[in-house]
Amino acid sequence: MKYSVLDLCPVGEGFTSVEAMQNTGEMAKLAEDLGFYRYWMAEHHNMPSIASAATAVLLAYVGCQTTKMRIGAGGIMLPNHAPLSIAEQFGTLQNLFGDRVDLGIGRAPGGDHAVWQAFRRDQHDDDNFPAEVLELMGYLDDAKPGAVVQAHPGQGTHVPLWILGSSLYGAQLAAQLGLPYAFASHFAPNVVEDASHIYRQNFKPSAALDKPYLMLGVNVAAADTDEEAAYHYSSLQQAIARLRSGTPAKLPAPVKDIDAELGLPLRRSIDQSLRFNAVGSPQTVHRRLEEIIQKYQPDELMLTGQIHDHDARKKTFEIAADALAKIAGA
Repeated sequence: MKYSVLDLCPVGEGFTSVEAMQNTGEMAKLAEDLGFYRYWMAEHHNMPSIASAATAVLLAYVGCQTTKMRIGAGGIMLPNHAPLSIAEQFGTLQNLFGDRVDLGIGRAPGGDHAVWQAFRRDQHDDDNFPAEVLELMGYLDDAKPGAVVQAHPGQGTHVPLWILGSSLYGAQLAAQLGLPYAFASHFAPNVVEDASHIYRQNFKPSAALDKPYLMLGVNVAAADTDEEAAYHYSSLQQAIARLRSGTPAKLPAPVKDIDAELGLPLRRSIDQSLRFNAVGSPQTVHRRLEEIIQKYQPDELMLTGQIHDHDARKKTFEIAADALAKIAGA
């Protein structure tokens, strides 16, 4: 089983987006050294805590910091863009970095309704998502005779497409198109079993893929002790609380008493929505990742860690990589 990294380029309180991007370069190098298979970045907008809005641009930077690890989007929010533009961007990445580029696509806006308006998009544009996916696939495929518009670069690159989702919709579409499917279980765990079942049971082999390929997202925070890991994990808990209240900000510094910060009911509600996680000491993280793998049998895990301290974030992925290597060798 492969394991990979989802990096949102977190911008912590007291830091700048410039520093966050420099940290991403360091993280990408480390992830490659640790044996992670892919390094994906996600498109989000109007969020001070996330600096990966211009995803393709930042992926070019990641590509320059690495040599063999796959790089890609997890994902591009296709309703925000013209398919031709995305084909050209990822065709460019493929030209620059060879056959190690992935393109994961989703139908959410990557922000609120105001973001859709800022993109000059109609709120019903997501209804066109399947057609836009097929259009994008056409721009990345071999050119059709007589095609009036072609993606240059892009046409004929066959950049691998993934469908991303946090509901049953993406599972159904990925199965119908015969594409690999990445489910956002790290923030939408309630339907992970149903989505996995629908995808696997309804999968139709395609030129891209002969059998279903399922990736699941997992939140991680690892340290020498369970207590220290919980301390670093509190940044994500606070960030989710702020999103829910409509007051997004930079990634908060960790706190020792998260219940005192949020209140017990809110903290429990947030933990329920983030329960697809591995938080704790090396032993705890090993056990938790092993439980997830055994229960859901994914083809790949993608780990993400919204951790305020850069060194603590690097240590998290070192511990997680060690745990996954041991699980694979068991």
